[in-house]
Amino acid sequence: MGHDHSHGAASLGARHRGRLWLALGLALTVMLVEAVASWYTGSLALLSDAAHVAGDSLGIAMALAAITAVRRDTSARDEPGAPRKPRRTFGMYRLEVLAALANTVLLFGVAGFVAFQAVTRFDDPPEVESLPMLAVAIVGLVANIVALLLLRSGAAESINVRGAYFEVLGDALGSLGVIAAAVLIWLTGWYYVDSVIAVAVALFILPRAARLGRDALRILLQHAPVGVSMSEVEDALETLDGVKEVHDLHLWTLTSGMDVATVHLALRSEADPGAVLADAQQTLAQRFGIEHTTVQIEPGGSAQTCDGPKW
Repeated sequence: MGHDHSHGAASLGARHRGRLWLALGLALTVMLVEAVASWYTGSLALLSDAAHVAGDSLGIAMALAAITAVRRDTSARDEPGAPRKPRRTFGMYRLEVLAALANTVLLFGVAGFVAFQAVTRFDDPPEVESLPMLAVAIVGLVANIVALLLLRSGAAESINVRGAYFEVLGDALGSLGVIAAAVLIWLTGWYYVDSVIAVAVALFILPRAARLGRDALRILLQHAPVGVSMSEVEDALETLDGVKEVHDLHLWTLTSGMDVATVHLALRSEADPGAVLADAQQTLAQRFGIEHTTVQIEPGGSAQTCDGPKW
């Protein structure tokens, strides 16, 4: 039997943990400032953008959690001379997915609240302090630009950092919308634009929240990874030299960026088990991007089928 654990994406992301922490600190600061400024200025657009930043802050935090979980698991296993410690191997990774699901519920709730408030304001829009609103939005945009510069190099190397980069990019677009609303209110006194921008930001949140929730549910229900065909994986393994039969193939996603496979390979009598194992792991990793694999070799064509569904 062969068992392969490879966490290359997370290892690459670990190089940029410091920058991710800085980006998270900036996002949380912007969120708090915008929330307070929304109450002070009466701007619904600022509140909507603060909610957007809150969701994206959780996205950055989840990227950090994934990198940290892999780092702790690896150090506990590989530290020289250290006693072997029990590890919550799979459970810690699923915390990221549960957080994503909670984030989805939060974002839908906030978007619904903002939309309701915007509708009630259309009849009699309250006065909005445009200059403080503009100042806070500009501060938010500058913070987002700084965060983008911090994460730009890491986005090319790590899927986790790349996700955080696009979260911050979405925040920057939201800040631009609030700036536009503040300038229009300042120049024209048309307070309706605050509600319009608030609804626009809320609508921008909803599709992303829906995708986040869908992906989280796919992972929790242990669906096959997106973009990976069970039949293609099975066919690729069956064509390996020495393989007689492929059975009990299971594919699922443990957490974002970490797909997992288990499979039994029944071999021909003349096959070299070591060579087949290496070929199978290489095929799964290089062709399908599945680096966390457990391959059970059954020499001489014996097949011990395990009952259960194939996902």
